[in-house]
Amino acid sequence: FSDGPVIVVIRAGPPVPIVVKREGLPDATVLIAGVIDMTSADSFFQNVGAPPQSQPTAPPDNVLIVPSSQWHRLFDSLATARPDLIVRQFHADVVQALPPDPAAAYAKVIRAQQNLELRTAGNALVGNNLGAQLAKTRSDALYAQVLFLFLGLPGVVIAALMTATVAAAGADRRRRDQALLRTRGATIRDLVSVAIAESAFVALLGAIAGLSLARLISAVAFDSAGLGATTLAKVAWAAIAVLGGSLIAGLSIALPAYRDARSLTVVSARRNVGRARDPRWMRWKLDFLLLAVAALVYWLTSRNGFKLVLAVEGVPQISVNYWAFAAPAFAWMGFALLSWRTANLALTRGRRPLQAIIRPISGGLAGTVTATMARQRRLLARGFTLVALTTAFAASTSVFNATYNQQAEVDAVLSNGAMVTVHEPAGVAVPPTEAAKLAAIRGVRSVTAVQHRYAYVGADLQDLYGVDPTTIVTATKLRDAYFQGGSANTLMRTLAKHPDSVLVSAETVVDFQLNPGDTVRLRLQDGRTKQYITVPFTYAGVAKEFPTAPSDSFLIANASYVAKVTGSNTVGAFLLDTSPADSTAVTRRVEKVLGTTAVVSDIASSRRKVGTSLTAVGLRGLTKVELGFALALAAAASGLVLWLGLAERRRTFAIAAALGAKPRQLGGFIWAEAVFTSIGGMVAGVLGAAVLTTVLIKILTHVFDPPPSSLSVPWSYLAAVTLITFAAVVGAATMAIRSTRTSAVESLRDL
Repeated sequence: FSDGPVIVVIRAGPPVPIVVKREGLPDATVLIAGVIDMTSADSFFQNVGAPPQSQPTAPPDNVLIVPSSQWHRLFDSLATARPDLIVRQFHADVVQALPPDPAAAYAKVIRAQQNLELRTAGNALVGNNLGAQLAKTRSDALYAQVLFLFLGLPGVVIAALMTATVAAAGADRRRRDQALLRTRGATIRDLVSVAIAESAFVALLGAIAGLSLARLISAVAFDSAGLGATTLAKVAWAAIAVLGGSLIAGLSIALPAYRDARSLTVVSARRNVGRARDPRWMRWKLDFLLLAVAALVYWLTSRNGFKLVLAVEGVPQISVNYWAFAAPAFAWMGFALLSWRTANLALTRGRRPLQAIIRPISGGLAGTVTATMARQRRLLARGFTLVALTTAFAASTSVFNATYNQQAEVDAVLSNGAMVTVHEPAGVAVPPTEAAKLAAIRGVRSVTAVQHRYAYVGADLQDLYGVDPTTIVTATKLRDAYFQGGSANTLMRTLAKHPDSVLVSAETVVDFQLNPGDTVRLRLQDGRTKQYITVPFTYAGVAKEFPTAPSDSFLIANASYVAKVTGSNTVGAFLLDTSPADSTAVTRRVEKVLGTTAVVSDIASSRRKVGTSLTAVGLRGLTKVELGFALALAAAASGLVLWLGLAERRRTFAIAAALGAKPRQLGGFIWAEAVFTSIGGMVAGVLGAAVLTTVLIKILTHVFDPPPSSLSVPWSYLAAVTLITFAAVVGAATMAIRSTRTSAVESLRDL
């Protein structure tokens, strides 16, 4: 057959004969018996052996598939005369065990490819489809690890701080116990041994409980009974967890006890006097320095765009730009120290505003309560900081996960085209009026028809999509992030007002040096003569993404103008918006109406396909664990830390009660501290979460395809965090108030 596409239409009657032209040989006739809808046609007819960075070419659309015996009858003589025109391909499946790590599997497949090339002495060109798929999967897997570090590591650090805070709550008790043991003849070695035994016991119980809980969470959230993909990984992660917990217990219990045993005397250990000084880091302004370093690193890494994962096609090695982690890491540390400084300043230099805030709670004792809080500023600043950190962690994690899920849905719609897409077969002339039949189906909210043609931009063949500007925005939920030079609605109004307008890809703008308003002459196939004709368009904007379009180069035009200049209004696909109806149910109804005349796909099937990094990396299990963990941390930071701080001052409350303080007056002290640590910490945490989430999403820009135009805020989850935090605070404060009703003499005897 001659150059140009051959369109075959099945119809009732005898097979259709066509002529096949052979170089230097007479023409031959073959009969078209049917049409094959090949899966993975692009891979099957790929340009085998092309360099990895070469410009991809569209697969041929004029392919005949004939039996082997018929091929030999047609081309054996041609193979003898012109062997350079004959290409033989062997398609094979790789049947071998691959490592669970996609990067290791990719390296193994690449080595197998190189081994095959060596065995054929370089005379064979190998197309590695499995390697191409693993090349994308390995970067997806590495992105999953990066997401785990970005999202999970702050929670691990906060949990460690929480553990250290709980352990440090008994520091005064341990000092008094050491003093008592010294009076009875205990040596420094004895005291240190007791502290080590206590920390070892705590670490052992914590390790058993932690590993048991981790195994349960892994089974529920990840459908896995272990802590890793391999036995080595399971053992390694368990060992890391146990060592980390033991280290925290040792630093929180054994190390302070050892230091006190060597430096404190019996008398000084029983006294708790002296004026607390500000920490050295506060005098050195370390918090401002860390935030400045975070801003500097963020600016340096964002100048050329964030490239976290670098996976070069054809190269087994894969790398991660861990330098990008420095910005959020410094930001987290700076935010923690700044929260401490904020609480300290509020308790020292902001006593008058603080006194006015707590006056409704403490009444006439507001001045006394404020002075007492200032003396206890280290304890209150610690609680304030932990509440701020847990709030920031819960808010930033939930907002990121909600935005990720939102963009995953956007990506699925972008890949499928719409909630439900009807793909018409090639060569069948389907008019846009068929949209009325689809719109009448129950559950279909709106329908738009999309033409799919091919157009030559210079010598480059690109996909051209003819759209109805009045319906395309609502039917496919076009987003402003898909376009450049205007919003989705603005550019669609331009196409409607100026039908000869065209939207081109950013790559085309750069390659052909286009400016807005330039005339772009495209070559389109005439629907009547099947010859390519030159059609003038006006460059109106840039389309970075478009439903069903490739990710590199494509064109968007007004369907009515394309139909007018080509003489054909044939539709390539119908895009259906079914929200809020179930897309799967609507798909079944559409298939029932259309039968086998078209291919129908829905967004549910698109979600199951591995496409981009966004759809490939699922966060469902990690989201469950992180959000649940954040809730537990919020409750612990607000309630437990408040209760421990109040418990440390039971002696103070007992003395005040002995001097005649009423429970209501003591409650003023307790509620004032509760309001300061909880509400103040949550406000600081929300402000920190806003900055940290923005930085996180900017750094992980390449995870999102396309990038989000706005953040998605899970208000219901944040409301749950707020309610749980307040419930924990109220519970801790209530228990503390009840404890003050105990007889003062009895309390002092216990202390």
